[in-house]
Formats: sequence, structure tokens, C-alpha cells
Amino acid sequence: MRTVGVEEELLLVDPRTGEPLALSAAVMSAASREGNGKDGPAAGALESELKCEQVEFATRPVLGMGELAEEIVRWRAEAARHAADAGGALAALATSPLPVTPSTMPGERYGWVSRQFGLTAREQLTCGCHVHVSVASDDEGVGVLDRIRPWLPVLTALSANSPFWQGQDSEYAGYRSRVWNRLPSAGPTELFGSAENYHRQVRDMIATGVLRDTGMIYFDARLSATYPTVEIRVADVCLEPGTPVLLAALCRALVETAARERRAGRPPAPVGVGMLRLAAWRAARSGLDGPLLDPRDMSPAAPEAVLDVLVEHVRDALDDHGDLDLVREGLAHLLAHGNGARIQRRLLRTTGDLGAMVAECARLTVARTL
Repeated sequence: MRTVGVEEELLLVDPRTGEPLALSAAVMSAASREGNGKDGPAAGALESELKCEQVEFATRPVLGMGELAEEIVRWRAEAARHAADAGGALAALATSPLPVTPSTMPGERYGWVSRQFGLTAREQLTCGCHVHVSVASDDEGVGVLDRIRPWLPVLTALSANSPFWQGQDSEYAGYRSRVWNRLPSAGPTELFGSAENYHRQVRDMIATGVLRDTGMIYFDARLSATYPTVEIRVADVCLEPGTPVLLAALCRALVETAARERRAGRPPAPVGVGMLRLAAWRAARSGLDGPLLDPRDMSPAAPEAVLDVLVEHVRDALDDHGDLDLVREGLAHLLAHGNGARIQRRLLRTTGDLGAMVAECARLTVARTL
């Protein structure tokens, strides 16, 4: 069975006003001090990110979704505890609902990003969820990348958790992806065909000088530069801790299904990048509250129908992993109760105040119910 791991980026906010706070350095310092000489989770699993108003954690690679759920709950709680000690709170929101002028973390690399990308980098306070799934080789990994492309917008839709931007309703369910895709290497990719072609394109992109290194290859899905994994990067960070577990189960099933298709000699679907961009836009706009594009033929369809198509596509892998019931139940919960975008809008109608809404989202971030 393939291992799976999750990286989550999370907002640091004022627990009273909901405004983002530049507390990353304080949180990282506290985590580092506590980790020295103690058993238990390594301090290195909490990391800083581009902006001082966010923090990131990475789970261990695990086999079971129950293990992954425990990791996510534990690391969210750890980060929230350190945020509280610094006078803040942790919120699993993919964009800040309140207006913010974010500050960039110090360091040579972050400074380079700010100089190179200008306003795009200065505004880039967004929080994603990245899922790593193990692959046997770069050749298998690229075969997977070529075959999962049409399915990735569905993951954007189910994870959508960024309806607000700079104090306004964006009218999108997942506006984070629209902000993220301003970066020059972000978005869907053409078919690579082989690991050799993949690595050649990466080298050619870096050689232009537009990008600094392989860490700035921001494809929707890529070969990890650090681990023997495919890294799927299209999802918003999810509000409730059960949703990234659902997302990880689907990602692993997509990878396994694609790998089996490759071994069977089935070619990837020849969908163009232009059509993939339309599917990604549609997913960000609609979330689970409007039409999506069916990955099989890119025709518009109801979200419930598209989710059924996704489950059917990966059913054998889900069944083999023991994840089929978990995925069915998780998707039924999302359709009935809403993803993060729907919950945020519902909370705003209830509270009438963005700050109060963020405070409630901070509570949901560390809820232990999965």
C-alpha cells in the first residue's frame, strides 16, 4: 500500500478580531524550545512559510487514514497551543476573510521571491493543503501526473475554503487558487510522457531565470524534489480536520488508479491545458454549490454527479485500501453540511461579523470530531 502524508498551511489570527497576526517567528521559537530534549513530535514538523501570518506542518508518511487523522488533529492542536501562548489563534482558512497587508518572513529566499514577483508575492497570503503519495520511481510518478490531470479540479471543488478576500465576498468558493495561479509556474501542465521530459522541462524553466529553483515549480501536481512522492497541490487548506483525511484517501486512490492504468498500457486522456484551466476555474467558482466539469468529457454537470464519477473511477483502489466507506461517508457529509466555503458563509449570516466568524472557524480548526 502506498504511504500518504499531508502538509497544511494555517492562518495565525487575533482570537478577538479575526485579523491575521505576524506571529510565525514566535510560534516557531516556542515549538523549537519545547522540542529540544523531549520525546514526542519533532519540532521540525512545524515550519514557517512565505508570510509571517501563517505556519505550516507536515505529517509523517502513514499507511492508514486513522493514523493520518490522528496526525492532523495532533499537529493542529500543537500549532494552536503555541499560537495561543503568543497571543493568537490558529484558523484553517485558505485566505483571510478580513483585510490584511501581510508581511514577508525574513531570509534570502523569501526576499528573492518578493523582489521577483512584486505585488503578486506581497499579496500572497494563501493557505493550501498538499498531499504526498509515494511512487516507485520518477517514471511511475510522471505516468501518474499525466493521468490524474483531469481529476484535480474536483479536489479543488470539494476542499474549497476561501470565499472571502480582503474583507469582501469574492463570489468564489475557492478564491485561493485564483490568487495562487498568478505565479508564473502555477497551474495545470501538458502531458510529459516520460520522466526525462519532465526533468528537462523543469531544468529549462529554471534556466530562464524567472524561477530560482525546483521549489518554485508550482504545478498543480509535481514530483516532490525531496521525497519519492507525487505531490498534489490543488486543494485549499480544509476547515474541519476530517476533510483533509478524505482528500488524502482520494489522492492516494487517484495515484494508485493512474499507476495501474500505466502498467496496463492505457494512455492518458489528451485533454489540453486550456480545457484544464477552465475546469479549474469552474471548480474554484462553484465549489460544491454549482456545476463542475465532468473529467471524462469536460461537460458541465452537477457536483453530486461529478463526485459519483470520481468515486467510480477510483473505486477499486479505494476498496483495496479499505477507504471506500470512509470516502462515501466523507463526501455525503460535505454535500449535506458543506465544505469550508459554505460553512464560512453560513457562519457570517449567523454572526453578522467577519471577526466572529473567524473565531468560530478557529474553534472548528482544532475540533477533534472527524
